Amino acid sequence: MNSSKASTLALALKGFFLDYLPRQRALSPHTLQSYRDSLKLLLQFTVGEKGDPSQLALDQFSVEKVTAFLQSLETGRHNRVSTRNVRLSAVHSFFRYVAGQHPEHLEQAQRILSIPFKRTGSREIAHLDFEEIQAVIKAVDVDVDNGCRDLALLSLMFNTGARVSEIVGLQTGDLRLTAPCSVLLRGKGSKERTCPIWSETAGLLLRLIEGNDLPSSQSATVFLNDRGGRLTRFGARLILNKYVEKAALRLPSLKCKRLHPHSMRHSTALHLLRSGVDLSTIAHWLGHASVNTTNKYISIDLEAKREALAKAKPLLKGGHRSG
Repeated sequence: MNSSKASTLALALKGFFLDYLPRQRALSPHTLQSYRDSLKLLLQFTVGEKGDPSQLALDQFSVEKVTAFLQSLETGRHNRVSTRNVRLSAVHSFFRYVAGQHPEHLEQAQRILSIPFKRTGSREIAHLDFEEIQAVIKAVDVDVDNGCRDLALLSLMFNTGARVSEIVGLQTGDLRLTAPCSVLLRGKGSKERTCPIWSETAGLLLRLIEGNDLPSSQSATVFLNDRGGRLTRFGARLILNKYVEKAALRLPSLKCKRLHPHSMRHSTALHLLRSGVDLSTIAHWLGHASVNTTNKYISIDLEAKREALAKAKPLLKGGHRSG
């Protein structure tokens, strides 16, 4: 492989990850990690099992190669169409950058940018009803190891409706645990928002911080794993699933639900909506850039649909007889 061709790819990747994404577009660390994972998978697929990624060149990424990579995600890794589209979005972003920085590869970049996203079927948003949330919360035993952490974690997730990345990234300096209690959340695009929390949630967080003997003079990670490091998104998912399974023993409706940390976010939105909170406030609460994103919760609010049906006049009267 020509070393100059290989170095062009290396320079493009370096500029993309070290300057373009974090500095010019100011993307969050979570998004950067997602882009890194996507392009890492593409590099591994292109070079093959025994190949050397350092010898790859930009012109090896043809439309056919990228399309085959996307197909392998679905057939080989059994990824959903939505995951496949996330990977393609990262590839598109990289080659959009390549087109501007390396115009000699413009035609190649345009061809790859023409690869379409796949349409995904609309799926019901997984969420917990209020009774189910209460059951999950009650399933936590604070007297066992990590019980206090788990209760504080789940309570804060439901209280704020925060993204799991926002929760696991919390520092003690982001918390205000005296009235009026609140938490500072850092969302997508490094946007910050302050979310009020119940005094009960603040009490759980205070108990957790004191129990972990976290320094008050400097900011420290709030939610820790068993090794003393920062809890990961995957760790938060395991915690949620643990208590959902436990609560399902008493509340059978939980057995039929496929849940993840984002389900708590959806649950918060629906609880606020059913409590009469307007969409604009919910949008700010969740950190949505547009109220249009929040509108989806109206379509899945079955309780509101039932209330609307009860108010409407039935088409068929009780005395109607067929035939």
